[in-house]
Amino acid sequence: MREIPGRVYQAAPGFEDHLEAELARPLQRWGPLYYVTEPPEHQVFWQQNTWLRPFLVEFDSISQAARTLRDIQRNWRPVLHTQFRRASLIASQLPPISNKPRTFPWLLPDAPLGVWTLLDAHTLAGSAACSSPFPAGVINFAEDREGPPSRAYLKLWESLVRCRRWPRSGERCLDAGASPGGWTWALARLGAQVIACDRAPLERRILDIPGPDGQPAVTYLKHDAFTLSLAELGKLDWIFCDAACYPSRLYEWVEKLLAAGICENFVCTLKMQGEGDHETTRRFAEIPGGMVVHLYHNKHELTWIKTAPLPCQS
Repeated sequence: MREIPGRVYQAAPGFEDHLEAELARPLQRWGPLYYVTEPPEHQVFWQQNTWLRPFLVEFDSISQAARTLRDIQRNWRPVLHTQFRRASLIASQLPPISNKPRTFPWLLPDAPLGVWTLLDAHTLAGSAACSSPFPAGVINFAEDREGPPSRAYLKLWESLVRCRRWPRSGERCLDAGASPGGWTWALARLGAQVIACDRAPLERRILDIPGPDGQPAVTYLKHDAFTLSLAELGKLDWIFCDAACYPSRLYEWVEKLLAAGICENFVCTLKMQGEGDHETTRRFAEIPGGMVVHLYHNKHELTWIKTAPLPCQS
């Protein structure tokens, strides 16, 4: 095994041009993977997964390649663009990683999860350390095809799994830009008390979801959430926003909320236009304790996540 300098970025499908613009430097492309020897100083957002410590392995046999990976750690997921038959033989000699859809809520395991690919018949590239906690950046959930009014709840679930926490029973949540109610549905099902704010209505069945005490879990406010007074909001446990707005307007609103100290936990979607608002995205990424990611379930958007520090485990 030979470590190589730089990083490998796995493009978010359909946004390869965004990643290439962010990298803006000579690179080697291996299918969906982009290898650069000198990563940019700024954070790269339009990627599904980043290989943090890439290496190369030259091997003579299938068993040698598999043994090399097993000697490093247990769990690996391939990202392939060539040599598919040969790669499947290597994978067959590695411990299996379940492809079964996950039921939310689901707590991420702590075991490291690496990725690898074949460059040719006798050269393997891989990394034991990655930016995404999911196999090659992919997470599939067991979907509810009847309860929610849209599939937007999947990116909320993915965000909360990445947080390793989610709203608990009785916690107060604001869902800004809530219509038609997908995120509100997901939060109410956790037992949270949800303030759903939007000028457009929510589906009636979302408003009828009962809370743990039998009373409605959802309070609907017909209002632009960005113009609500802080006094009207009061202290909140979580603030969520999947509203269709420019990232700059969302940032101004978040700045006010952070300054007021009314909440510590945020999940907000940055909706993009055209090439995207890179300046505002970087401003979000600079907020202490937060991160900006392209979720597997994101489209032409990014997600900003900020949560209070997890309590120390004794």
